[in-house]
Amino acid sequence: MKRVTIYDVAREANVSLATVSRVINGVEIVRAETRDRVKEAIEKLGYKPNAIAQGLALKKTTSIGLVIPEASFTYTGQIINGLLDVAKIYKYNIMLHTVTEGISEINEVVENIIKSRVDGVIIYSDKLQEAELATLTKYEIPIVIIGNRAAGDRICSVYVNIEEAIREIVDSYLYKGVDNIVIVEDRKNRNSIRKMVSGASTAFKAHDKEFKGLLEIPVEYRSSYEFLRNYLKDHRHSLVLTNRDSQAMACINASKEIGIKIPEEMEIVCLIDTKYNSMIRPQLSSFFIPSYDLGAVAMRIITKMLNNVNEEKPIELSYVFTPRQTTK
Repeated sequence: MKRVTIYDVAREANVSLATVSRVINGVEIVRAETRDRVKEAIEKLGYKPNAIAQGLALKKTTSIGLVIPEASFTYTGQIINGLLDVAKIYKYNIMLHTVTEGISEINEVVENIIKSRVDGVIIYSDKLQEAELATLTKYEIPIVIIGNRAAGDRICSVYVNIEEAIREIVDSYLYKGVDNIVIVEDRKNRNSIRKMVSGASTAFKAHDKEFKGLLEIPVEYRSSYEFLRNYLKDHRHSLVLTNRDSQAMACINASKEIGIKIPEEMEIVCLIDTKYNSMIRPQLSSFFIPSYDLGAVAMRIITKMLNNVNEEKPIELSYVFTPRQTTK
């Protein structure tokens, strides 16, 4: 079947190509009678305007670039779902790009996305440092960061306050007289660990104590499980906090092998809640983070920014602690 083109519409309506283009793109200088004739021709022929050509005429592409770390698909699935649902409402297309670690790669990807003519960029990364976030402000299009607090000219963010989540739970244990608390280092996400340690330190300081519980993993160990299996033979802690579910599961498995009873002898809490946290036995206590809402809100923010609505204030979403079988 022959594809209907703008030339066919112009011929059917007996008008110029420029007139058809003006009608498609909503330019007001076309007479009502002519506009109606063009619309009738479009409907009769079943013409579908080319989104790219339409974007060039409007200097808008109705496309948003989405950058996510390739190792985070499990956690980011709901973020992407929320983002796509809102994008459909506002008729935006999403161009997905993945990166590994490093701001240099993110900057490179963002530059390539911008060259491909997008209206804005959404970046999911909870690993970016403040100095690295600042480099993103050089771009002239709206950018929304998911997972990090950031604000500035043409840049906004939506995030969950990790520091406050950890401060809150550590504080609750300190009030019960429990201070033998450690945080397992996550070499894949040092920024998140920095926030977790900051939250724990704030709670300890409020109780006139000093937090010294960062459990660093020596470089000779290739995995958390390998390290914890040896470490827990000679060390005991009342509460172990981890960033990722895989580290918490490594702690559970190592504890079982050594004979540490969970949660009677040691409690474990994972920061990020995933579907696997309720599959493992004992089920893993963690923080529910509204990942779907992170994506939906990020997309809504960028649509406002594209319509020149001031959205420079970071938006903080709430978290909910979900106790399961690894805590008393």
